[in-house]
Amino acid sequence: MGLSGREFVISAGEHTATVVEVGAGLRSYRHAGTDLTATYPDDALPPKCCGAVLVPWPNRLRAGRYTFDGRPLQLALTEPAAGNAIHGLGRWARWRAMKHEPDAVTLRLDIVPQTGWPFELRVDIRYALDADRGLSVTTTATNRGEHRAPFGAGFHPYLTTHGAELDHVTVRIPARRRLVLDDAQVPVGEQNVSGTPYDLRRGKRLKDLRMDDGFTGLVTEEGRGFAEVRSKHGGARVWFDQTFGYLQVFTVPELTPGTPAVAIEPMTCAPDAFNSGAGLILLDPRQSWSGSWGIQPLT
Repeated sequence: MGLSGREFVISAGEHTATVVEVGAGLRSYRHAGTDLTATYPDDALPPKCCGAVLVPWPNRLRAGRYTFDGRPLQLALTEPAAGNAIHGLGRWARWRAMKHEPDAVTLRLDIVPQTGWPFELRVDIRYALDADRGLSVTTTATNRGEHRAPFGAGFHPYLTTHGAELDHVTVRIPARRRLVLDDAQVPVGEQNVSGTPYDLRRGKRLKDLRMDDGFTGLVTEEGRGFAEVRSKHGGARVWFDQTFGYLQVFTVPELTPGTPAVAIEPMTCAPDAFNSGAGLILLDPRQSWSGSWGIQPLT
């Protein structure tokens, strides 16, 4: 057993995925024997949050501080260099496997009250494969406490470039606006992408563009949005439903030695949403939220 705990392999047709116990992360997704997502060795922790589930908030929370219903709260700073709390409370927890079928697995985490998080939240994630439609990931969060709770969800899959250097990779992002960040990587405004290097709505080769940027104003088609990463050797599409109003895009020259990758991260809310309220979900006692996203190969 590797550092990420038990592994749950699912398959359908030419699709195969591996989900890990620690963090309920997507360790790998392959189609016809080819990796669509980046992976990592058994004896390593997931590099740069590879495949992680980000709950009950995605991305960064400035200084780990927020006020909710008049109560000031302080979370541990899990990004000490920038002074932020980053990527939630589920990354290093062992999630329980509730059901493992040949083509699907469901994992559960009860996020208990703790310093900076005085709420009770249950999160269930179902990874499923379809021989025609590829990978889908459905998340349900339920407030099991007696008081309302703030909530956001995000996911951190890295799409492979199929060996191509980032300069030669084409990325399509269906976003009208880019988040403007300060030195702590926390949003301080928004910028229309028209006329900027960040207008990727029609797809553009990266060349020298490198990103760790958030986007919003997402364009959807029949209730879904689509982002793509492709090179001359192949590609993949990330789809997401309308519960995800933000995307974080992170280009990495070497996720593991010799392996470039591009993270396309669906998020329900903006970074620092516990303070700004941008996209924040408020769950009343016993109320649930659900959202879905997935990955498909591009031919």
